Amino acid sequence: MSHITIHPKILYYGTPVILLSTENTDGSTNISPISSSWALGRYVILGLGVGSQAYENMRERRECVINLPDAGLWRQVEALAPLTGRDPVPPNKQELGFRHEKDKFAAAALTSVASEEIRPERIAECPLQFEAVVRDIRIPSYADDFAIVETEVRRVHAAEQIAIGDRYINPKAWNPLIYSFRHYFGLTDELGKSYRSET
Repeated sequence: MSHITIHPKILYYGTPVILLSTENTDGSTNISPISSSWALGRYVILGLGVGSQAYENMRERRECVINLPDAGLWRQVEALAPLTGRDPVPPNKQELGFRHEKDKFAAAALTSVASEEIRPERIAECPLQFEAVVRDIRIPSYADDFAIVETEVRRVHAAEQIAIGDRYINPKAWNPLIYSFRHYFGLTDELGKSYRSET
């Protein structure tokens, strides 16, 4: 295979979509679709725009729910994409066509469900939901427009159809929504498994 040098506008090379629930100052729940995350043991690291409502909420109230939609929810995720919980809408988001929306559950036809250990609500339609607390928030010295948020997962909720007992997720039943260069995908057929797999 041969390669050429390119200059892509974005580098979303294929990561799971998260619908991040955070608590607003009035106690309501904000939902933010994000695609910058990775897991390290019981910790999930998130990348957030500094001007976002999710960032402000997590800075002030250090809890969140990491809701993971399956591929069938891509239309609900896209319905949230042009919305912001910020009022007024920040100038940079106005330029991109964002509009303020207070009730994002209604806007995306999603159902709220109470969390068990934290205040932000979970999204019932998401097969995986991680209740988490914020451990650290850093704004890198090399880029002041985004923050790196380190969270610790306290409780995991899984839809029965993707769970194997109370310890495992069935990878053949779990079909996460993947965001790849601004397109949505599900998983293809299984190609194999890691030597560390226990299922």
